[in-house]
Amino acid sequence: MLNSFWNGFVIIITIGSIFACWWLLHWTKSVSDREGADEMDSTGHIWDENIRELNKPLPRWWLHLFNITIVFALVYLAIYPGLGNFGGLKDWSQEKRYQQEMARAEEMQKAVFSRFRDMEPNELIADAEARQIGGRLFATNCAMCHGSDARGAQGFPNLTDAHWQWGSSYDAVLTSITQGRRAAMPALADALGEEGLPQVVAYVRQLSGQQVDVEQAAAGEQRYQMFCVACHGPDGGGNQQLGAPGLADDYWLYGGDAATITQTLSQGRNGVMPAFENSLGEDHRRLIAAYVKGLSDS
Repeated sequence: MLNSFWNGFVIIITIGSIFACWWLLHWTKSVSDREGADEMDSTGHIWDENIRELNKPLPRWWLHLFNITIVFALVYLAIYPGLGNFGGLKDWSQEKRYQQEMARAEEMQKAVFSRFRDMEPNELIADAEARQIGGRLFATNCAMCHGSDARGAQGFPNLTDAHWQWGSSYDAVLTSITQGRRAAMPALADALGEEGLPQVVAYVRQLSGQQVDVEQAAAGEQRYQMFCVACHGPDGGGNQQLGAPGLADDYWLYGGDAATITQTLSQGRNGVMPAFENSLGEDHRRLIAAYVKGLSDS
C-alpha cells in the first residue's frame, strides 16, 4: 500500500496527464483561430520565401475518437483500481479475482473427486479414471523431480520399481506426499578417518556384490558395525522406518561407484521430499498416491 504522499502523487500525475492530453487536443484544434493566420489557413511560418506551414486540424471524427479514449480512461479509473490506494467503485483486485476463480474451480472439482472420496486404496489403484487423474496431478506436481515417466534421476527415487526407502504401502506413499521426507545421512569423514573411509567403502560395495579388496572390506566391516549398523542394519538391509536405504542390492540413489560412496560417507546426504499438505487437497494427494502405487505394482 502507498503512503499518503505517494498516493496523492500518483492520483495527481494520472489525472493531470489525462487532462493535459484533453487540453492538447483542443488547443491544436483551435490553431487556425490564432492571430497571424491568413485566409489560406496559414500558421504564419514561412521558410525559403515560399514554403508555408499550413494549419490542417484533425478531422472532427478523429478528434472525437481521442475524446472517447479520455472518457473511457476516466470511467475505468472510477470503476477499477488505478489511482493510488483508491480501489475503484467495484472494489476489484487481482487477489479477489484469483480467489473467486479458485473457489469456482474447487466447486467444479468437487463433482469429479466426490466419486473417489469413499473408495478404499485398492479400489483407487484399480480404477482407471482415478489413475488417469492421478497421473495428471503427478505430471503437474511431481514430474519435475521424479521425471515424466516417474523413473527418477540421480538423487530422485525411481517410483516404478520395488525399491522403497520409506515403505511401499499405500499409506507410506501417502504420508510421503502429505508430510514430505528429509534424509539424515550424517557426514562420517572425521569419525572414520583417512584409513577407515576407504575400508567402509569397500565393505559397502562388497555388500552389493561388487568386486573389492577382501582384506580392506573385512577391516571396513568392523567400522560399519560401529558407525552404520544402527540405521542400515547388520546385513545392510536398511530401515524403512528411518528412511535408511538397503545397501545389499544394486540399487543406488546417488550412485554405487567407489567415488560416489566415498562422497556420501564423507559429506553425508540431505535429500528433501517437500510436503504437499498445504498445497494439495486430500483428494488430490490420495489420487497421486494411488497413481504412484499403481506404477510400482504393474
